[in-house]
Amino acid sequence: QVQLVESGGGLVQAGGSLKISCAASGGTFSMYTMGWFRRAPGKEREFVATINWPGGRTYYADSVKGRFTISRDNPKNTVYLQMNNLIPEDTAVYYCAAVRRLGGLPSTSHEYDYWGQGTQVTVSS
Repeated sequence: QVQLVESGGGLVQAGGSLKISCAASGGTFSMYTMGWFRRAPGKEREFVATINWPGGRTYYADSVKGRFTISRDNPKNTVYLQMNNLIPEDTAVYYCAAVRRLGGLPSTSHEYDYWGQGTQVTVSS
């Protein structure tokens, strides 16, 4: 059973940057594809980014492409989301997700088996 714990959320001004982390425990990080999703107030959860095992391929939602970067540090069992040029529309609770699979870059929530509790990111205008 994999446990995921997000950290690093907070309040940032529009145009600023923030890096959030997701630490995995309770199992090997090996062969897990990792993803980030977010849920804004009054909206459904949406895909943000995903990274394969061991990290050579990534895929992003169009809304964050060119501004966000997903990465992973496998010895530390941690995945990151670097967010630059933040806009108020990025305000949401950000969730880390994991699925043990090789191949593909899943972008829908039902494809993931494990979820973190979320970290709040608020972008002020």
